[in-house]
Amino acid sequence: MSNGTPLFWMTMAVVSAAFGALHGLLFGDGPKLAGVLYGTGVGLLVIAYERGLFLAGYSRRLRQLPTLAYFAAAEISLVLVIVTAMSLTGLTIWALGIADKPFLEAVTPKLSTIPFALAVSALIVAVLRVRDLIGSETFTSFILGRYHRPVSEERVFLFLDLAGSTTYAERHGDLAAQELLKAVFAAIAEPVRRYRGQIDDYVGDQVIVSWPLARGIEQSRCVACVFAIRRILEADRDAWRARFALVPELRAALHGGSVVTAEVGVDRHKIAYFGDVMNATARLEGLCRETGRGVLISDAILARLPALPDGIEAEALGGYRLRGRSETMAVHALAERRAPVTAGAANPPAGAGAGRKPAVPDFAPRPRRPQAEVSVPGRSPASA
Repeated sequence: MSNGTPLFWMTMAVVSAAFGALHGLLFGDGPKLAGVLYGTGVGLLVIAYERGLFLAGYSRRLRQLPTLAYFAAAEISLVLVIVTAMSLTGLTIWALGIADKPFLEAVTPKLSTIPFALAVSALIVAVLRVRDLIGSETFTSFILGRYHRPVSEERVFLFLDLAGSTTYAERHGDLAAQELLKAVFAAIAEPVRRYRGQIDDYVGDQVIVSWPLARGIEQSRCVACVFAIRRILEADRDAWRARFALVPELRAALHGGSVVTAEVGVDRHKIAYFGDVMNATARLEGLCRETGRGVLISDAILARLPALPDGIEAEALGGYRLRGRSETMAVHALAERRAPVTAGAANPPAGAGAGRKPAVPDFAPRPRRPQAEVSVPGRSPASA
């Protein structure tokens, strides 16, 4: 779960304050400052607990309990958090002299208020979990009805695919493979948030991320996001090897253009993207295998970027005719620029690299067919 942005916490503070005022209207003589402060304090502490900002290990252990035991323990825990929040807020109000109450009365929660606070907290937590489940931007779009009618818009899409996941599943079983995917998807989430993308869908071992076109190309966020993800996986390579006996490797493809976005479904609603861009991005991701490159980007997106992020270089691979398309697509490979080798490093001391083969440059020319017909296994990427 996301710990949220400053805007998220400001919104939660306003919502909690509103429920504090509502309590005064329903059960008191109208909204008062003390009631608003109680609502804000209780709401923020409950949300911080639900987001895992404290007692995160305890919450994880609760989820491992059988269902009925988990519900009972979770409710008791929520009541204790609410009571603690009421006491701490009352202590603050008493110390600031906002409410003319004796100390003991200020820090002692009212039993009549706890059921209201519990009901409101449960409602807020439920809404936040639905938001987490479908994504914050998708959730907002549903609330605003933005895509009740189909809308044509321009977006950048990033398709990420975990290399070797099928082989891993064959060797270690489906449950172990699912644990690997879960860990990889969790690692991906933070860079996507940081670069203001949204995770639209998980399709097997593939993740579909998108940006509105203007946001994605601004400051080259879509490219920076890809390499931030790769660096995070590389930085934790020892932990990955210890846990899964491998370091995850992701193939990535960036493409974009005009798509039709619409809310679809009857019993289960979702926001879906339609258009050639989705299929072309899937084919481009499959081209990673054909070319042996980890990150590919279409010329349609590369040409619109103000500049590549520092340390990233592009190599033109030529035009490829992707399966299902009559026109060729100009494709480029992206990679991090390798640090130049200094003269002093040309002759390493004995034992430092004896017996190793010289490193192959990242951009060594590779044989390719300029007009290659690429066949990519079918997927269902048109949903987000």
